[in-house]
Amino acid sequence: MTRRKKTRSLADKVTIRTGRRKDYKQWRHENPDEVTSSRRFSAKKRQQRKAQAARRLERMRAAPSIEIHPEGKGSDSSSSNSDSNKGEQ
Repeated sequence: MTRRKKTRSLADKVTIRTGRRKDYKQWRHENPDEVTSSRRFSAKKRQQRKAQAARRLERMRAAPSIEIHPEGKGSDSSSSNSDSNKGEQ
């Protein structure tokens, strides 16, 4: 007896009328509730997202703070206020 090759492919584990890839794609489309990601894949993706969020948070903490709208500039803020009042009248 020959041994079957180990596979992670779901297509090989599903037994449908024919063994053709097209038929499997059609079956998967018709039965979405029976097709789920493997626990291994879900755990891997969850871990990747967690690591990505940690790296992003670390970058945000390490980044310098930038004053986009500094307070206390009288000339710029007064001219913009007067412009906005002209449009309302």
